[in-house]
Amino acid sequence: MAGTVEQKLAEQGIKLHEAPTPVANYVPFVRTGNLLFVSGQVCFDPAGKLIAKGKLGAGVSIEDGAAAARGCAVNLLAQVKAALGDLDKVVRVVRLGGFINSAPDFLDGPKVLNGASDLMVAAFGDKGRHARTTVGVASLPADAAVEVDGVFEVA
Repeated sequence: MAGTVEQKLAEQGIKLHEAPTPVANYVPFVRTGNLLFVSGQVCFDPAGKLIAKGKLGAGVSIEDGAAAARGCAVNLLAQVKAALGDLDKVVRVVRLGGFINSAPDFLDGPKVLNGASDLMVAAFGDKGRHARTTVGVASLPADAAVEVDGVFEVA
């Protein structure tokens, strides 16, 4: 039976898929004490297709970017579930770091990353409210529009 967090995700039409495997020489997550650090997740859908490809401000809309950030958040949660077995073991979402593949004059990265932040709050309630950094970057792996990493306090 799915836990409370997964039930909240299901109510939004989200079913967690198997966590993506790393594409280089790193691990998908590291737990130290009561903190779980999850490596950056790009905006692949469950079939391995990019939700949004290219640069914000140069062909990718804020809405498509936010959908991509939401997809990154789903991938983060898939990694958390792989690490813990149950999303209900998350005590708090501590921090998200967002990397937005941006044209040089694109200034709305925070609006894009809201796609990930909003999902964390919807899934975890007040425990999902977190510190955050959003950075515009020149490129991302596979020309993904968005990549998000996270830190979670866990039981």
